[in-house]
Amino acid sequence: MADPFPQPGLARSARPCRRPLALALMAIALSGCSFDMSSLMPEKDKPREEAKPIAAESAVSAGNVSEAQIHTAKAQTLAKSGDTTAALDEFNRAVALDPYNAQALYGRALIYQGTNDHDSAIADFGAASGLNPQKAEPLLGRAISYLATGKVKEAAADLDEASEADPHNAQVWTARGQAYERLGDKTKAAASYTKAVSLRPRDDAARSGLARVGG
Repeated sequence: MADPFPQPGLARSARPCRRPLALALMAIALSGCSFDMSSLMPEKDKPREEAKPIAAESAVSAGNVSEAQIHTAKAQTLAKSGDTTAALDEFNRAVALDPYNAQALYGRALIYQGTNDHDSAIADFGAASGLNPQKAEPLLGRAISYLATGKVKEAAADLDEASEADPHNAQVWTARGQAYERLGDKTKAAASYTKAVSLRPRDDAARSGLARVGG
């Protein structure tokens, strides 16, 4: 299915010589966007109070949780159809009802990222990651926005963690390669690109990156 989001642009501060890198990086993020986010559901045995990124004055009622799930499902459908404005409204309603809804936070972050609102995207990806530690998707998403805003070291740290959480995710390895390439660490960049190509041989971004770093 075609991705519903427009391709994010580069941060204005990006240097022209890095444009191929950044464009390939955004392609990674967009190719991985999906609103089948069942893996981001909080674990049943994990108390909601442990989620540090979210501040809530009181426990969320079961009714609010159920209603938030309805809004989240509607938002996902709208996003898939390309109506991201309406989808954002639904995600906002879901998060207002249940600030611990990782699916809604992640979906809203993707929309923010698609409109280059990277600060908001970083906040929501971080919240979703805090609710579901060791899930690669929010870490990858936050890393993409970190890279778009020039926070390369932060992106590399997220991608290190994401690669441990899901070592078979080619998108993570390609993004990690680009992060380390921008940091000037050709050894780690080449290793990451090589891993990405081994997982997905037709990954053009990884293949091009591997050629650039001499892997």
